[in-house]
Amino acid sequence: MRRILFLFLFLLLTLRGAEAYAPQVDVVRVKGVVNPVLADYINRGITYAEQHNAAACIIELDTPGGLLSSTEEIVNRILAAKVPVVVYVSPWAGSAGTFITIAAHVAAMAPGSRIGAAHPVPGGGEEISETMEKKITEDAAAWIRSIAEMRGRNIEAAEKTVREAASYTAQEALELNLIDLYADNLEQLCTKLEEEIGEVKLADGRVVPLNTKNAAINYIELSAIERFLLGISHPNIAYILLSLAMLGIMIELGNPGLILPGVVGAICLLLAIYSLDMLEANLAGILLIVLALVLFIAEVFTPTFGLLTAGGAASLTLGSLILFSGTPFGVDWWLIATMVVFVTGIFALIITAVIRGQRRQAVTGQEGLMGKVAVVQTELDPSGIVFVEGERWKATAGSGKIEPGEEVIVTKVDGLKLWVTRKSN
Repeated sequence: MRRILFLFLFLLLTLRGAEAYAPQVDVVRVKGVVNPVLADYINRGITYAEQHNAAACIIELDTPGGLLSSTEEIVNRILAAKVPVVVYVSPWAGSAGTFITIAAHVAAMAPGSRIGAAHPVPGGGEEISETMEKKITEDAAAWIRSIAEMRGRNIEAAEKTVREAASYTAQEALELNLIDLYADNLEQLCTKLEEEIGEVKLADGRVVPLNTKNAAINYIELSAIERFLLGISHPNIAYILLSLAMLGIMIELGNPGLILPGVVGAICLLLAIYSLDMLEANLAGILLIVLALVLFIAEVFTPTFGLLTAGGAASLTLGSLILFSGTPFGVDWWLIATMVVFVTGIFALIITAVIRGQRRQAVTGQEGLMGKVAVVQTELDPSGIVFVEGERWKATAGSGKIEPGEEVIVTKVDGLKLWVTRKSN
């Protein structure tokens, strides 16, 4: 009986040990513009893979490109990784994605995918000087040559993606030795990694085998906070948040005490500041949009018959157009046109309401009695008592004697005394 129990415990511990040491592949799914949020996500995925000694960390990549600073951070993290890092392009590795793919220990692509077009361009299609463009291009070309040489890839083909904005299909990239594998899906990729690649050399000099054929696939998902931050770190979303912040602040200042527009505006402003910082927005564009807000608000307190409003609209338009100049991003032109018209229109309504309020006759207090109809209570000869707006007032008739019960019009308020005149029939 003891032998049977001992054998059972031995088998149980053996199975648990085998399960604990079973190979695992961690997969990070990257989709969208490369920015600090995605850079942190990739770093988290590689770090997790290192902590439990995963067989490999696969980055499933689909990106049109992104920020140079974030791309450098990702590439440096891949180069220093303590586990094999595999980049699997499905279906697009544009611009920044080209650098990330070539930096991987193993680069693979799915059917129908493409890679390249890594020539540096400013955001929104803005023009830059020829000298500056040459400097940026030369630096990017040198960087991609360095990465390709380190990984033993085709240096000339890699450089063409920068200098000539060349793009390649998966089959072309494989034939040119820009990538190592062509795989239909992740399962096939894991099999080919072990059967066709076999092993890779890490930054610390260790040569590690790729035990991925029968490895369990573990997806490392974006956290809720990362999804939220990634959602607002889009140029269109950042621009909308900034516009809503302007609207909220303008409405609150135009109608003090509403509270809700001010609170919403403040929240949108803080989110916009974070998003603009993540996207490395142009400071001049931000300042022009702030100037537009100042001009709009100034119009409320010092009406200039539309001059400040026109200046605010022009400043808002210019700021919107250059907000992301010098970056790979840009705000859609139709969104800029919509928001400029919408913000200016809302502000025009606020101004109209303020001017009407300033011109409207007072309806409370002593000033509110001007022009009101009063009923004579005691004979006005010339002074007496009248009843107006539910109160009794001392009043003096402007001319002639007025009998009790007659109606009079208040023409002047002098302290606690009214001046009245007989109401004409």
